[in-house]
Amino acid sequence: MQNFKDLLLWQDSHKFVLEIYEATKKFPKEETFGITSQIRRAAVSIPCNIAEGCGRYTSKDFVNFLQIALGSTNETDYLTLLAKDLNYLTEGQYNNLQERLNKIRAMDINLIGKVRK
Repeated sequence: MQNFKDLLLWQDSHKFVLEIYEATKKFPKEETFGITSQIRRAAVSIPCNIAEGCGRYTSKDFVNFLQIALGSTNETDYLTLLAKDLNYLTEGQYNNLQERLNKIRAMDINLIGKVRK
């Protein structure tokens, strides 16, 4: 077990969630229960699963939650693309979020590899 707040992966994914919430504030009101909710839940799932995995007793369990977080990263990746294509995100916002997601994805994959060893 370890403190999830000490992990750079968790710290970056938490900051990313804050950015998603800020970016989605301006989404159309009719999307409140649609893409706005979905993209927020997918993004929140990333640090949540990292935190939950840190509370597990075995490396195998920790890796399982890191993989779930990786899946949520991919889901968020698609939802940001959809939001851009629907013109809910500007090209600049989308590129910034993609850069952050790619960093989080790489860190997650790297951590999975380290924990497995």
